[in-house]
Amino acid sequence: MSKPNRNAGLDPESRFHEIYRNLTTYEFPWDFNQALSFALFRTYAVPSIGSLLDATGAFTETTQKRYDDTSILLEVPLLQGFDSAEGKAAIRRINQMHRMYDISNDDFRYVLSTFVVVPQRWIQAYGWRQLTDDELLASVRYYQALGRHMGIKDIPATYGEFETLMDSYEAEHFAFDAGGRRVADATMDLLASFYPGFAKPAVELFSRCLMDEPLLAAFRYPEPGSLAGKLSVGALRGRARLLAVLPPRRKPQFVHDMPRIRSYPNGFDINSMGTFTPGCPVPHTAPEKSAPQQ
Repeated sequence: MSKPNRNAGLDPESRFHEIYRNLTTYEFPWDFNQALSFALFRTYAVPSIGSLLDATGAFTETTQKRYDDTSILLEVPLLQGFDSAEGKAAIRRINQMHRMYDISNDDFRYVLSTFVVVPQRWIQAYGWRQLTDDELLASVRYYQALGRHMGIKDIPATYGEFETLMDSYEAEHFAFDAGGRRVADATMDLLASFYPGFAKPAVELFSRCLMDEPLLAAFRYPEPGSLAGKLSVGALRGRARLLAVLPPRRKPQFVHDMPRIRSYPNGFDINSMGTFTPGCPVPHTAPEKSAPQQ
């Protein structure tokens, strides 16, 4: 007997926010968290993004806090709504941070496309079930709305357009950059820190097994080998088969409650999160621009 789908019957045009929230907190909380983490990781392989993140120091010097801030600021509008006081504060904080830097709209659109495409591909490969057409459309509508709130222009209209944008942008722009590699290494070290110290080599190997060849090449990471790749994929697919027969989740799982979020043991204040001027080490020439959280 298949599990009931709590999104069944919901209109993806009018209730896309609810559908996407259900996907990330009930249906696939771990999968979406992993996929969105990998989505951001991919963006470091674009030199204009990776080098900027390295120059700010936030991803290499205060990696845990940057990870926590990014996760929480993106989750608040999802849970509370774009028009809630909390949602508006989170988006305002994201936009304020990105106004400090001169970032192209093309980079903004690319980052947004990874949020749409990478989770879909992750679920296709490792999910305990596939997303329905309505759920995929809802994810598109959600990120279109998020992109509009962040002032991104020329947002793709369909999933296919997001997919084409992401693939073509990576084919054109993926390249080695020393700064991007430092950000990637710092992120890998943070990921490994979530597990016992002795597991670090295995965690790093497992992570590389989930990277495609263009991403590995852009960071100049060594190929993990076919055996490690088969074992890693097999473990994720075995997990999916187990989840498919377990009872459905009854309580939502929130990112801000996860033990890997460590910077705010006593709660967080949205308006004080992230980075602030003065003290920004990166010149900026377009303060009027806003962008998606990276």
